[in-house]
Amino acid sequence: MRPWGTRSEREEMNVVSLVGRPNTGKSALFNRIARKRVAIVFDQPGVTRDRVTREVELSGRRVMLVDTGGIAFDRRVTHDPLDEETRRQAALAVDDSAVCVVVVDAREGVTPLDQEVIKRVRESGVPCMIAANKCDTADDDWRAHEFERFGLPVFPTSAEHGRGVEALAGAVVGMLPPADAADAAGRRTLRVAIVGRPNAGKSSYINRLLNAPRVIVSDIPGTTRDAVEVPFTIGTGPEARRYMLVDTAGMKPHTKMSKTSVDNFSLFRSEKAIEEADVVLLVMDPSVGPTLQDKRIAGKILDAHKACVVLMNKWDLAQEQGITQTKATEALRQMMPFLNFAPIVYCSNKTGYNIRTTVDAIDRAAASACEKIPTGMLNNAIVKATKKTLSPMIRGRRLKIYYGLQVSANPQTIRLFVNDPKLITPAYLSFVEKNIRARFGLEGAPLRIFAKARSRKESASAPAG
Repeated sequence: MRPWGTRSEREEMNVVSLVGRPNTGKSALFNRIARKRVAIVFDQPGVTRDRVTREVELSGRRVMLVDTGGIAFDRRVTHDPLDEETRRQAALAVDDSAVCVVVVDAREGVTPLDQEVIKRVRESGVPCMIAANKCDTADDDWRAHEFERFGLPVFPTSAEHGRGVEALAGAVVGMLPPADAADAAGRRTLRVAIVGRPNAGKSSYINRLLNAPRVIVSDIPGTTRDAVEVPFTIGTGPEARRYMLVDTAGMKPHTKMSKTSVDNFSLFRSEKAIEEADVVLLVMDPSVGPTLQDKRIAGKILDAHKACVVLMNKWDLAQEQGITQTKATEALRQMMPFLNFAPIVYCSNKTGYNIRTTVDAIDRAAASACEKIPTGMLNNAIVKATKKTLSPMIRGRRLKIYYGLQVSANPQTIRLFVNDPKLITPAYLSFVEKNIRARFGLEGAPLRIFAKARSRKESASAPAG
């Protein structure tokens, strides 16, 4: 299991990093190239701390685009206690790159900090170029010439208006290693969103899983501000399993959120990460137990119809308090019954207990969400269920289920054809779901069941599977 691998493997992934001092417009340029608002853009130094990653296509090439925090060698620039960690993450991004783009502010000209950043990037040996940002009109392009003294290709750009971005992207592709067959064919990457309350251990989990300081970890609440994408691979060659872990900002209750734009954007990014994920990993603290905010986050996962795995983190501390897995599981199932389909994994970032087991649980949840259920086998399960318990009767009319049909996967959706949908009670629907799950597993996958009216005559032509 590895985050990036050797230099040749990193080049194969076409990693392109945007680096530079604070407030040069890196995140705005990142969003412009990605053609969507991915990174948080705010007129305040130090908003981006971790590496923000997005897979994009440039001139037919798949590229892993990386936005980094502003590199400041003086804390007085951003007044951020995490400057050192931000700078280290930016340095790691450069080392991971096939191509590096140094973003500068053309309006301010060459600054000592620009010179230092360019010097360190060139020392890394990674092919690089300069994006002279904030050249909003052709009359501003002369400002970019000042940066040619460094002997690197310089491109006047405007992230705000899109000027020069296409030329920059073309130059980036020109510096990438030749495309191979695997790159052209594309690879299936499983997106895993890691969500939870602040300081639940989301970032620490990623670092422990990858055995590398890939995201910033701190006791300071709100350390993670953006949705940080971290690719990693298990195995090699065609059989390799590829994942994109999405570390999100801790989701605070609305009553505890500050009214800053950064907090609002962080919440939006976390919710968006859930919507775009294949599997959502809900990280909880068993010592605290399921809180109201945990329930709200779980509700968002359920509303998005996403496969889910519950990660009970900090299990070493819970054991010291005498908490057992049996008690913790009972409490969770009782307080959050709507998430009973999600498997629970107890682990510890500190000791490494069960960390790799979480990957197997994620794989099973993803497979369950996409499983195809044969119609014949589905109806055999439904018939057996109806023989166990008498169907509900309302005002002298008894519910009759003629047959069921899987109408979609991911999310799993089953339509029951019945004599009257109004006769189905929530309890009986839950009973049918329980029996379907008992037959087909579907561990970690949400299951939606809808009823549709159909006459007995119409049901005679039902599909046999």
